[in-house]
Amino acid sequence: MAGFSFRCSECGARYREDELRYVCPRCARLQEPGREVRGILEVELDELPRSWPEGELAGAAFLEAFLPIASRASLPPLPIGGTPLLEAPRLRAALGMPRLWLKDDTRNPSGSTKDRASQLVVAKAREYGLATIATASTGNAASALAAAAAAAGLQAVVFVPAAAPHAKLVQMLAYGARVVRVAGSYDQAFELCYAACNRFGWYNRNTALNPFTVEGKKTAALEIARQLAGSPPDVVVVPSGDGVIISGVAKGFADLVAAGLLERAPRLLAVQPAGSSALVRALASGAETVEPLPGAASVADSLVVEVPRAARLALRRIRASGGAGVAVDDEAIVAAIARLAAFTGVFAEPAAAAALAGLEAALELGLVDHDERVAVLLTGSGLKDVPAAARSIAIPEPVEPILEAIMEQLEITE
Repeated sequence: MAGFSFRCSECGARYREDELRYVCPRCARLQEPGREVRGILEVELDELPRSWPEGELAGAAFLEAFLPIASRASLPPLPIGGTPLLEAPRLRAALGMPRLWLKDDTRNPSGSTKDRASQLVVAKAREYGLATIATASTGNAASALAAAAAAAGLQAVVFVPAAAPHAKLVQMLAYGARVVRVAGSYDQAFELCYAACNRFGWYNRNTALNPFTVEGKKTAALEIARQLAGSPPDVVVVPSGDGVIISGVAKGFADLVAAGLLERAPRLLAVQPAGSSALVRALASGAETVEPLPGAASVADSLVVEVPRAARLALRRIRASGGAGVAVDDEAIVAAIARLAAFTGVFAEPAAAAALAGLEAALELGLVDHDERVAVLLTGSGLKDVPAAARSIAIPEPVEPILEAIMEQLEITE
């Protein structure tokens, strides 16, 4: 809850909060329709905490000290963040990774890590005196915004592709959001939301465009570091679509290093579906930005983007960490849903399970060593997309209500 300024992630120009709300005006002149956001702003706090808090009750105040808000009263009254870091001993044994942890963000109120960004955006909308917030989303960000807005008494307007999973549509509507189903892609929904916010004066939560989306998502990194007693992992595995979550994770660790609370930041491993892998391709080619992937598609709908909006920032942060990217096919993602659930008890949607599939691919490629300290960010609950999860299991046929039938089906012998 310290003062702050904005710094352009491209040109380095600095701005006060009362000067602008979205992107750097100098770099925004380079913006091309339908391409990555130019001039993404990053928050620079005037002061950073210089010591780790003592006791669990001090944890919330510690996290809030890293947030660019006037006071905790700005935050919606919803318990967001503070999710567990699981040791997952059976998965550790299966992978031969004795120092593996899972950051289980499926336990956030709306069931995804997107709650972290929405919490902060809603807080800023309250500080600005704005009543309506809009966003484009494949589903999770829309549900997250709808939940936080409902708790704060604000109106959410969400733009989603018509093909968004049914469970996510039900969720956002139940929270009271005004839902616009766009007959097109997420990228088209993004542009439509941008135009609507400009026309109607709504506060725009669009990922990357709003600087507080990156800032909100950094709290996952702050929590991981604190949960590991101030000893950072060697690698953090992050499912990636637009690139904002991984940029936020990078920002969180960077703030901790700047505060003198960590000596180093971990390597970042971006995981994308093979059918929506613009960031991974750019990392492999050495490009500073991405080439659009028209018709991008995957079972992991939360990661499907034709153009990652935070591409330039994400690529720079991944490379600065010494990290890399891997792409995994849909078959591997679906298989990882059941494997993750069976070995850890965590039921994840395809986008989250992609992180496990990506870690396994990275082990094979030598990008991660088995004895390294690795944290995997699980970004969304499997209840978000049950039909996708159903592809990873076989539902048994009904049996007659007699013991013999049970024995036959379960292959029990006496």
